[in-house]
Amino acid sequence: MTKAALKPKQVESAYQTDLCAWAEEQAQLLRERRFDELDVTNLIDEVLSVGGSERQQIESRLDILIGHLLKWMYQPGNRNSHWVGTILEQRKRIARVIKGSPSLKRYPAVVFEECYLAGRLLAAKETGIDLMLFPEQPPFSLEQALDPDYMPREPSSLA
Repeated sequence: MTKAALKPKQVESAYQTDLCAWAEEQAQLLRERRFDELDVTNLIDEVLSVGGSERQQIESRLDILIGHLLKWMYQPGNRNSHWVGTILEQRKRIARVIKGSPSLKRYPAVVFEECYLAGRLLAAKETGIDLMLFPEQPPFSLEQALDPDYMPREPSSLA
């Protein structure tokens, strides 16, 4: 068997056993323009996964942000600096992801309804408040949720 015939298995093995080392090797091959030695199949998968990872990060952070905004609304007596910190951190991290990948600017609007449901579930679980007591429709907009200066009011003070 030729050396070339063994190469794909060696590359596959490096990809499976040490992703970081594999990525550094692929980057070096790209720098040196040794394109015929690249692990193209796995490179394609990894490049595509970057966008998916960024989307997942936005979704996860939006879930947490919404959950904490609901907790803030429905448990005013339990408000604390940790909740404020979590709200601010999620907003900041979502903004960072979008700044790094401007093509995802509209993505939070695409997943807002889905994330609202996840946020409701999170708030219900963490507060012990029945899920059905949280409104089915968001009591705040996406723009408000992402606004660094916005904090929701208690339901009784909403007009």
